[in-house]
Amino acid sequence: MHSSSITDLTQGRPIVRILLFSIPLVLGTMFQQLYSFADTVIVGRCISVDALAAVGTTSSLHFLTLGFVQGTCIGLGIPIAQSFGAKNDTDVRRYLWNGVWLCIIISVILAIGMTLLAKPLLRLIQTPPELLSMAALYIQVLFAGIPASVLYNYSASVLRAVGDSKHPFYFLLISCVLNVVLDYVFIVPFQMGVFGAAFATVISQFISGILNCWWAFTKIDLIQIKKEELHWSRLHIKRLCLIGLPMGFEYSVSAIGAIVMQGAINALGSTLVAAQTTGEKIRQLFTLPMESVGMAMATYAGQNFGARRLDRVKQGLTSGLTIQVLYCVAAWTAIFLFKQPLVSFVLGESVSETAAGAIQYLTLISNLFPIHGALMVFRNTLQGLGYSTYAIISGIGELIGRSMGGILAVEFFGFTAICYANPLAWFLALCYCVLMVNLVLRKKTKEFQTQ
Repeated sequence: MHSSSITDLTQGRPIVRILLFSIPLVLGTMFQQLYSFADTVIVGRCISVDALAAVGTTSSLHFLTLGFVQGTCIGLGIPIAQSFGAKNDTDVRRYLWNGVWLCIIISVILAIGMTLLAKPLLRLIQTPPELLSMAALYIQVLFAGIPASVLYNYSASVLRAVGDSKHPFYFLLISCVLNVVLDYVFIVPFQMGVFGAAFATVISQFISGILNCWWAFTKIDLIQIKKEELHWSRLHIKRLCLIGLPMGFEYSVSAIGAIVMQGAINALGSTLVAAQTTGEKIRQLFTLPMESVGMAMATYAGQNFGARRLDRVKQGLTSGLTIQVLYCVAAWTAIFLFKQPLVSFVLGESVSETAAGAIQYLTLISNLFPIHGALMVFRNTLQGLGYSTYAIISGIGELIGRSMGGILAVEFFGFTAICYANPLAWFLALCYCVLMVNLVLRKKTKEFQTQ
């Protein structure tokens, strides 16, 4: 296998290994977020504020499906990471191919089902009537392109599972540049509106997925096509489902809370929808690196669990938290200094009421970033250990937190409650994940000592 592109996370100083493995993930997820951020900027400045609000009102539904796809694909990579840590190359490939069959099934079901349900779901979350047609068109294109999202996320998860976090980033960078170019071309010269913005995203994701597959099958010797390893295996499918699907459902349960909150935001009117959309897009640019460190923790915990190195898992927790705290300080400082220019960059200078709401959102939520950073470390460690079913309950915590924020916004505190809804969701989920990680590590330490 190519040692230059594969990293064994069971060796070396944990903080150094996690940090070096995280850097391409951080850069990759930031560029991935630029898919939707480019939509936001170009739609907001080149079409209209109503078009921006229409794109924004779909965000919770998109999060529902994209979260399921991302969570499931990360989960499908965990048995591969554990097999890689255990030096079982045959199981690496068996899990890989059975994951492919699961991804095909998931892609077809989600693409057809969510495209048909898009407009009824938008009505369910009280999308303003004047935004409904644009919102439906935008999200239906994204839903139809779910196979492209699955292709990228699963192929990237496989590469990360065997220790290659660099090439998914390189290929995502290429497709991100393409996405920005296509956004502009489809929206400005071709006048394709929100359809063009969504279509550009789908094309770009598909290309990044194809590039991942090309690298995996041509450059990494471990990933081979052997006829006897391609067939459906009930044993491997069962384990993939037990780890992958709960992670997808955990992301989706959390997203249901976002849908409830989106309904509350929609009830506050188009101006605050646009304000929250703007603030949330910028917020995601700053918190996605924390999620990338979390993805690194899942691979790190998976490989070390496979190698039966629970001591390194515990060291990794401390290392991951240290990285997150340092990053949160930097992110808070950047938002404090540049929040107004960032909001103006998205909206332009003319929409003062919307800009004021976006600045308020960023100011309040950035103070609580460390909660999110810690959640990413503990939740992904729990998943990397193979206990993704337990993580569903953390998603329920997020559901409760976001739902409470939405209810308080409508009944009592208005937009301020919306600003605090996500941090409340993070806190409830974090409390649970800290408890479960400690319980699992104690249990597994005793098991390994007696074997």
